[in-house]
Order: sequence, then structure tokens, then C-alpha cells
Amino acid sequence: MRVPQYDWIAHHASYAPDSLAQHDLHSGRRFSYRQMHQRVESLAAWLQTEAGVRQGDRIAALCHNSTDGNEMLFAASRCGAIHLPLNWRLTVPELEFILKDAEPSVLICSNEFADRALELQQRCGIARVVMKGDGDDSPYEAAIAAGLSLAQPVRPELSDVWVLMYTSGTTGRPKGAQLTYQAHLFNCINATMKTQLTSSSTGLTYLPQFHVGGICLYAIPLFHLGGAVMVMRQFDPQACFDLLSRPESGVTHTFGVPTNFLMMSQLPEFESARFDHLVSVGIGGAPSPVALLRRYAEKGVLFQQGWGMTETCTIGTLLSKARALDKIGSSGQQIAHGDLKIVDPQGQTLPAGQVGELLMKGPTITPGYWRRPEVNQTALADGWLRTGDAAYVDEEGFYFIVDRYKDMYISGGENVYPAEVEDVIYQLPGIAEAAVIGVADERWGEVGRAFIVLKPDALLSEDAIVEHCTRNLARYKVPRSIRFMRELPHNATGKVTKHELPRD
Repeated sequence: MRVPQYDWIAHHASYAPDSLAQHDLHSGRRFSYRQMHQRVESLAAWLQTEAGVRQGDRIAALCHNSTDGNEMLFAASRCGAIHLPLNWRLTVPELEFILKDAEPSVLICSNEFADRALELQQRCGIARVVMKGDGDDSPYEAAIAAGLSLAQPVRPELSDVWVLMYTSGTTGRPKGAQLTYQAHLFNCINATMKTQLTSSSTGLTYLPQFHVGGICLYAIPLFHLGGAVMVMRQFDPQACFDLLSRPESGVTHTFGVPTNFLMMSQLPEFESARFDHLVSVGIGGAPSPVALLRRYAEKGVLFQQGWGMTETCTIGTLLSKARALDKIGSSGQQIAHGDLKIVDPQGQTLPAGQVGELLMKGPTITPGYWRRPEVNQTALADGWLRTGDAAYVDEEGFYFIVDRYKDMYISGGENVYPAEVEDVIYQLPGIAEAAVIGVADERWGEVGRAFIVLKPDALLSEDAIVEHCTRNLARYKVPRSIRFMRELPHNATGKVTKHELPRD
């Protein structure tokens, strides 16, 4: 068979056709690389010949996680289009803004979102909507069953945009980060170097596929190597725990945000579980409580804590398992194919140990936001991406993410990073989840407010939490008020959405 340039699925279909490529945990479907290649080829050909997709067009996807999502990703590549995954948790007006900004020619939609998709088609003038049903009879499956072949194969350049990934927009309108083939290729190299991925590895994906973690950690790197990807429809603590705790599941690699692992650690079965068989477990996306990292270390998980962003195509730093305990709390060292520095507000590089803004440069960095030239001038300077993260690096080159600058507040002239306060609160055994924000105060300008979710049957009082913080933090960092809640607001990846917490 002829193998198109840069087409990893076609390559493995030729080299190891019977190797498992994907396993859809919701529908039970399993596809070898030969089968995945045939489905990708048929879908790409249908999009090109029947839906009129041309090079550079955007193909939007409004779907729950499934193996279909990865097919769409590689089908877009084969016909030279740009993959545009959409957050299905967004409202119609929120999605309308993104679709009018990106102007896709096709929208592929799961049946459960049909009403929303048809309304968006009318509002945004989308030429074609294609429904799908996770393997059930549908226009999507009919398009693949047609068995068409590409009339005009496209050979993408490394500088071409493969994925258009919109940021969450919690501080304004969402922006589309353009992720190139070069960015994904170098992320594959970085991930392979740091996590012992091989063609024999099996990764578990439960982060949403509309998030960069859902396709880059570690689905795309595994497809690059010829490994296998298990896809979970949505994160389920019990189902995820069952797969990760049983060696016979075959899972070797996974990556999640702290909330994922926090929820699994609260299951009764966790007390007797072991995870020594897992090759690499990554954690990132938000500050990780040290108490959580230590709890998993006792169970055989040496977390590879990492840092990255949508705009960096995920991995910017990653902690090695060898240093997971003596550098606990660090996000690790910078990846081989990238450059980092810490700067002050004037852009001057800071020495080791001083907190400043983290900047990154390298082949995984976005070339810019879709149709946002004014934002690009501010966010990107001489190839350096301003991340908005407050961090410092120690003498050995290990990076520590202190917090997001936007989450920092100033109390009596002193900078307070909520992640540090949350880490102390998590030391208390009765804490299920905690989030700290700054609220207005007449005397100090801002003071801390802690929102607490207690574990079942926990009897912690407000006074006990404040007393614990007072023993472990400088006085200006101690929260002045505590609010107990049933649950904290989260986005689709599990991060706490602090802008939704009450400040009055």
C-alpha cells in the first residue's frame, strides 16, 4: 500500500496491520491499525468528494469521547483540513461565537447533541452537519461504509495547522490556539523521551477530546509509535480506578488533572490498591496538592508531574520518576526540545529561586491565535510565549509552578498564591476538595476566602481549618473566611473554575 507523507496511521497499517490501535470502552469497539486506516481513508475521501472539504477548511466535532474522535483527527489531516473539537458543555450562544469565528464547512455531531447542532447550523450557516452514534447506524457510519478513496491526497507541511483548539475563555472570549503538525510531532518526541512510551504501550484517555490533554496525553504520541489507545467516554472515578488498579487491563500510561486522582483516592477500594505495574502516570493542568502526591506514592505511583498549556501543545516540563519524591511538588525539568525562562514584569530574566512569569519558546509553541493579531502581539514576542504562570526554577533546573498570575491576590502589600494555601489545607485528613480566592477587604485590600468540601462523616470546623493554616502559613496568607460547600464548580477537564465562586 502507498503510505502518505506524515501519515502515522497509514504507516502502521502497512508495518503492523494487526496491532491494536484503539479500544472504545463505551461501545466496546476495537480497531486494528488496518481497520483504523481504512475508516480514516473512507471518512477523509467522503469529506473531500461528498462534503466538498478543501485544504485549510475547518471540520468541527461536537461529540463525547470516542474512537470516532481520533478518526476525525486523522481524516482531517488526510484531506488537508483543520480539526476543530468543540466543548459540548458550552451553551448554544457560546458555541455560536466559536463557530462564527472559525467558520467550519462541516460539523460532525453525536446524536445526543442533534438539536443543538441543527440550531447552530442555522445560526452559523454551516454547509453540512453529519450525525453519528458511536458505531450505530448513522450518516457518519454510512460515509465510512461507502468505502471511497481519496482522489487528491494532501501532503501537509510541518508548518501547517492540524488542530484549532479553543481556550476555555474564563477571562474573556475564547481564542483558537493553532497547533501545527510540527508542534504535535515534537510533543510526541518529548513525551516518548520522558515517559517510556513504546509501540507496546497502552494509554488510557479520559480527559475530554476537545481539550489538548484528551488528544496529546498520550493518544497522539501513541499513534505516532504504533501503540494502543483506550478511550473512555467521560471520566468516571470508579471505572478509571478499576482499569488503573488491575494489571490485566493492560494499561501502562495515563495522564490526568489533580481532581481525577483526588476523586479516585476517595473510593473505599483505594485503601488496598496498588499501582506498581503502571509505567507512567502523569499529573498536571492545575497545582497538585503534595498530600495527594504522597498518598499515591504510598500506593506505588511516582507521579510524573508536568506543566504545559494548550498553546505549548501540552508538555513543557515533566518530572522524572527517579526524582518524584525528593523533588515532590516540582513540575520537573524542561523538555529537550524547548526553552524556558523566568522573567520579571520588565522582561528581565530572574535568577534561580525568584518568582516571576514563565515564558516558553520552541517547536511546540503555537504560531498564534486564530484571527487575533492584536492578542498575538502581546502573547508572543520573538517566539517567546507569555504563559501567565507564576513560577521559579531551582539551582538544579527544576521548575515549580506557584500559581496562575490571575489567581494571585495582594493582601496588605504581600503577594498570596492560592495554590500554596490550598496545599496546606489539603494536609487535613477530612478535606475532600479546597479552593482559595482573594476577596475585597477595606483594611488589607484583599484577603483569602477558602471554599471547602468535606469528606463524608468529616467533622472539621471553620476554627480547626483556620488554626491549622495559622500554624503552617504566614499570617497574611491565612484565609479570613471559610465557606463549606457540597461541591466546587469544575470545567470539563476537572479544574476548579474559581471565577464561579462567590466573592460577596
